[in-house]
Amino acid sequence: MFGRISIKKSNGSYSDNIKRLREALDSADSVVVGAGAGLSTSAGFTYSGERFRRYFADFEKKYGFHDMYSGAFCSYDTPEEHWAYWSRFITVNRYMDAPKPVYGQVFDLVREKDYFIITTNVDHCFQKTGVDKNRLFYTQGDYGLFQCSKPCCIETFDNEDIIRQMMEQQNNMQIPSELLPVCPHCGKPMTMNLRSDDKFVEDEGWHRAAQRYENFLQTRKNGRILFLELGVGYNTPVIIKYPFWRMTAQNKAATYACINYGEAVCPADIEKQSICIDGDIGKVLEDLK
Repeated sequence: MFGRISIKKSNGSYSDNIKRLREALDSADSVVVGAGAGLSTSAGFTYSGERFRRYFADFEKKYGFHDMYSGAFCSYDTPEEHWAYWSRFITVNRYMDAPKPVYGQVFDLVREKDYFIITTNVDHCFQKTGVDKNRLFYTQGDYGLFQCSKPCCIETFDNEDIIRQMMEQQNNMQIPSELLPVCPHCGKPMTMNLRSDDKFVEDEGWHRAAQRYENFLQTRKNGRILFLELGVGYNTPVIIKYPFWRMTAQNKAATYACINYGEAVCPADIEKQSICIDGDIGKVLEDLK
């Protein structure tokens, strides 16, 4: 229905759009939040610069990459080194709290509303704020979960205990060999439960969340619903962005709101139903108060 061609919102000042968004939130019967990588960036989960060097200077020196994302795709010399990197990565991006309280600000906006949250982020930040897990669908996995690399089973495994052991016992960019994670069913190496290819495991919990999200949309599709998109880019627009555009176009009582630094856009078809704010999500949420 929609292609890549869209328009930047320029009708109205920043303060006017903040006011419109506040009114849309207050008047909405339901709110669907769609959260992308830009939200975690606003919360301080940056993958480069000082934060990267603080935790990965030794890996940068040896392998020459300059951000955590690149390090995730590096071919390491040994499995022990691979998991030394990943245990640090998971620790700082999953088991440490976000530096800024942006996720809590999002939850404060909707906690008293009829809401649902869909996110492509895998850092568990919404769960930490107290979001009801029955109102959350994290579509792309979770840094806190392992799966079989084969995979031999449709099952995921909590990894916090083993990751903390890897962190405590690693030395010279290596973990002890006995900590290498293997599938308890077939003995194959474990891998992260992150959607990167057709081996991604959609376990029972994933399917239940997907069904709850679909039920939420279907039972409210004709009401006054606010689709609030936060930091969603064009890496996977078919998960959040394009469906939000389509559902807004199909319901004249719906409002589409986009907060994004540098990419706050909407199609011409729904311009009159849209509020697009180009700016840092944390600042916008603070101004909404």
